[in-house]
Amino acid sequence: MRLFSTAAVLAAVALVSGCAATDMGGTSSPNAPAATFDAARLSEHVRVLADDSFQGRGIATPAEDMTIRYLSEQYAAAGFQPGGANGAWTQDVALNRFTASNFRGVRLNVGGEAIPLTQGQQITISTRLPGNHVMLTDAPLVFVGYGIKAPERNWDDFKDVDVRGKIIVVLVNDADFEEPALNTFNGRAMTYYGRWTYKYEEAARQGAAGVIIVHETAPASYGWATVQNSWSAPQFDIVRANAAAERVAMEAWVQRDVAVDLFRRAGLDFDSLKVSARSREFRPVALTGATFSGTFDVATSRVVTRNVIARLPGSTHPDETILYTGHWDHIGVGEPDANGDAIFNGAVDNATGTAGLLELARIWGAGPRPERSIVMISFTAEESGLLGSEFYAANPVYPLATTVAGFNIDAMNVYGRVADVDIIGSGQSDLDARVTAEATAQGRTAKPDGNPASGSYFRSDHFPLAKRGVPMAYVDGGGAFRDEPIVARDAARSEYGSRRYHQADDEWSPSWDLSGQVEDLQLIFNIGRDLANSRDWPEWMPGSEFGPARAPSASQRR
Repeated sequence: MRLFSTAAVLAAVALVSGCAATDMGGTSSPNAPAATFDAARLSEHVRVLADDSFQGRGIATPAEDMTIRYLSEQYAAAGFQPGGANGAWTQDVALNRFTASNFRGVRLNVGGEAIPLTQGQQITISTRLPGNHVMLTDAPLVFVGYGIKAPERNWDDFKDVDVRGKIIVVLVNDADFEEPALNTFNGRAMTYYGRWTYKYEEAARQGAAGVIIVHETAPASYGWATVQNSWSAPQFDIVRANAAAERVAMEAWVQRDVAVDLFRRAGLDFDSLKVSARSREFRPVALTGATFSGTFDVATSRVVTRNVIARLPGSTHPDETILYTGHWDHIGVGEPDANGDAIFNGAVDNATGTAGLLELARIWGAGPRPERSIVMISFTAEESGLLGSEFYAANPVYPLATTVAGFNIDAMNVYGRVADVDIIGSGQSDLDARVTAEATAQGRTAKPDGNPASGSYFRSDHFPLAKRGVPMAYVDGGGAFRDEPIVARDAARSEYGSRRYHQADDEWSPSWDLSGQVEDLQLIFNIGRDLANSRDWPEWMPGSEFGPARAPSASQRR
């Protein structure tokens, strides 16, 4: 395979696109917007938001104030009104911030031998349990497979084993990733049981002292660098009434080769146990003679961060809401990379989605007033575990019962026009049919998520709303590129996943081709426009786990 430098890839793409398509797409519908999507505006928004001066848009930092100010000004310029409570542009989100430091004596003890572990190299350690420090001394280790307890699937990885006070070692993803034919957890499509968030939550329910997730790139869908960057930074959580019942003292990831060596020293074969863990008959396995020790300090503080909410009131049904959502935050400032760059600019993730919301607002504001209200929410703290969207979903400014539907935007395509529209979470709601129809009108093909094993449906801000019953669409441009140079575009897209995602190299480029992003924005605008000027209420498909949450409020939707 020929390898391309980043500069060469971007130059090749620029030769074809020039990123000059400043009026892209429009529509022939009589309900067409008065303006068309502008790639130059999108690029400029990303350039501003991903500039080093914004310091990676870390939450509860001076960069947050800069971001809030920019978004509020842009939403106002688009003709939207403050959408928060009491005429504010923002919704306060109270969080606890946890900064772990001064790691001491972090080691595995097995067979009488100590194996030291270095934070960020062999292991990443964090906590979301309030306190001043964490001290674990010779805590026993127990392998609990995928760490799942799912009675409705007749699955229990804990099977009468008391893990209180112990460290559980778990695999990432769920059993079907390695063997989709089992179809125990929906085949290759990850369920929520495969997400790291679930594994930490279940460990707390089981009373464990801590969790060590074994990192493997394929089932995690990202490399160790992503783990290192994401969990070495301060962690956040919503303020909880009884955090001790919902959080463990230590949340950790370990490199696969460390786990393999640990199991070998304990007289166990890691790969064989992985196979055993795919069965309902699996039982927890104690790592006899193996323990974990480590102490670290925790600076715990209360912070307030903010969702930005903008609203365009509907002309005839203002109490019914169409949502467009995406997160404004990124990782902030972390450890310097090999180039000495410590600012995680988050240009693609998610300055592109944030720019998309601003451009959508401009289009909505320039067009005819819709019958239903349009609400844009730029969520905070997505990178900390969907906390801004979780807070809004639990404390909605606009009732969820009369929220018609929503469209989430995260990490948009910056490499050119593509043939497909990937429906993340395909099969959940009848929004799929609307996406399919719009994709066809664009000459594209709507398809299920091409990598459902990555669990994307549970990794972005639509999920807290979906699990409370609001039909949410999350689509992404995918498939083959439609314009030359194909090879260069493929290389650039692939390089983002391997070298830029959650790394300091996620930077803005003037050579991006945003024609594909424009098509994706046009698609969700068209669907939202049709819903906003109708009496339609999208529904969950039969069998969706989110339908029951919507059903009790059916009488409020007429």
